Amino acid sequence: MYTLLIFDWDGTIINSEERIISCMRSASQDLDLPLPHAEAVRNIIGLGLPEAIRALIPGIADEMIPRVRERYAFHYIEGDQTPTPLFPGVEETLLRLQDRGFRMAVATGKNRPGLNRVFEQTGLGKYFELSRCADETTSKPDPHMLHEILEEAQVSARQALMVGDTEYDLEMGQRAGVATAAVSYGAHPIHRLRPWRPVVELNHFKELELWLTSHTLMTDTVD
Repeated sequence: MYTLLIFDWDGTIINSEERIISCMRSASQDLDLPLPHAEAVRNIIGLGLPEAIRALIPGIADEMIPRVRERYAFHYIEGDQTPTPLFPGVEETLLRLQDRGFRMAVATGKNRPGLNRVFEQTGLGKYFELSRCADETTSKPDPHMLHEILEEAQVSARQALMVGDTEYDLEMGQRAGVATAAVSYGAHPIHRLRPWRPVVELNHFKELELWLTSHTLMTDTVD
């Protein structure tokens, strides 16, 4: 039975894909760098920002990466007004899961200031007892982020479920020995997630609670 639910943020909790694409293209334009295609930006959602920049702009000089980060942060925080709504059913589902006694955490490619900001903006921070960000540890798909969460929560890998929308989330879970749930509505299409053998595919966020209920009942019956 799963007791700890670990969520990715962008593309799983919040629909920020178009804003990320817009801001990354604007940052590149500001610095006269090659303008990345939308699909290329979509592919790096979930990585830590330095890793994402290197993947988008192969061969970029190390000293340019902080400048791209600064321009990206400017556009994301101040310059770009592309909406970033929660996916349907997110807050209601988190509340019900919390009421049912599930512990919840976030494992994200965002940096700590960025996650704290969206926690405050959305009011969702109250549902998560712990979190890890890419600037505090190793970027996905390295499993170190999950190892740290499990250690802090004092939970074994088999008691945790990683919920995410990208290959990086599911590979991280598999490498950490944590079961994964693949959401089909995020940055990576579901056919890219299936090779990582998620235990469930979710077309809507609210389906998670229904699946956890049926999984718990099945587990209780088997036991």
